[in-house]
Amino acid sequence: MSRSIGLVAVLLTSLAWNTAQAQANKLNLFIWSEYLDPSVVAEFEKKFDCKVTVDLYEDEAGMQAKLQGGGKALYDVVVPPDQTIPGLIKLKLLAPLRLENLPNLKNLEDRFINPPYDPGNKYSVAFQWGTVGLYVRKPKDIKLDPSWGILFDPAQQIGPFVLMDTARETIGAALKYKGYSLNSTDPAQLKEARELVLAAKRRSQGFENGVGGKNKVLAKGTMAAIVYNGDAVRGMSEDEETVFFVPREGGEIWVDNLAVPAKAPHRDMAEKFINFLLEPETAVKVAKFSQYASPNKAAKPLLGEEDLKNPAIYPPAEVMQKLEFLQDLGRKTRLYDEIWTQIKSK
Repeated sequence: MSRSIGLVAVLLTSLAWNTAQAQANKLNLFIWSEYLDPSVVAEFEKKFDCKVTVDLYEDEAGMQAKLQGGGKALYDVVVPPDQTIPGLIKLKLLAPLRLENLPNLKNLEDRFINPPYDPGNKYSVAFQWGTVGLYVRKPKDIKLDPSWGILFDPAQQIGPFVLMDTARETIGAALKYKGYSLNSTDPAQLKEARELVLAAKRRSQGFENGVGGKNKVLAKGTMAAIVYNGDAVRGMSEDEETVFFVPREGGEIWVDNLAVPAKAPHRDMAEKFINFLLEPETAVKVAKFSQYASPNKAAKPLLGEEDLKNPAIYPPAEVMQKLEFLQDLGRKTRLYDEIWTQIKSK
């Protein structure tokens, strides 16, 4: 009898251990669409004997809303852009990183260590970076002026176009066209930008996310779209009659980051995944797939000259000087929210 009880106890203990292991060997990833090579996920699953579940989002507002709606306890890794990090920290949606579990952090370029939006990399690690600009089908009979005026000046319009369905990028494009900062909180400047976007909206084919805009240009349904550069580079590889540029007035530079939600159910696996993505060979696969710039200095020798010398991926110095990071505007973000509501409702 005692032996039977002992056997049952052993079986129950084994079952509990196996259940715990099965629960531990999971990773729930929340990431932008068309952003990560599926083979990288498969390689991680094989290396760490785990199952990765991937959920996608198209914009940062949707990402934050999902985290606030319970996602902070559902997802293990999320990929927020630089300007959202301070707000996510204030809302207690991110967990502090245990940097001792991220030895590959040393592979990042110095300019991505200790960033102003997250001093000490307490909550985030740079993953990819890039720009926002115009993806355009080359007009046949018109000399192309690389300006935001393609959207905001009817005389420069080269054909149908779409705007990006995000407030800061689209309002920011109008601000740059007028010679203002992407982060302006001047009411008069923002009013000018609002009127420009409203007028452009009336002439446009509406709003799309970056991937949607790229696809419309590829399908020849539109001539121009505001997109992220990596989307455009992938588009150009499919159609040589398309081109991407940051307009001469300047534009946005951004950094997407790897972070762990505040109540991630598989925190150990999350940090293993982040460290895995920081390996040079993995970073190269990520960059080759997405066609965004890598912040990983150890990966640079493996990337190849074709990518490193592509100005659509790694902008030249004269373009970099005209780029701005979006800033967390705190309470003044409501100015953009109010303008965006007015733009979308009219």
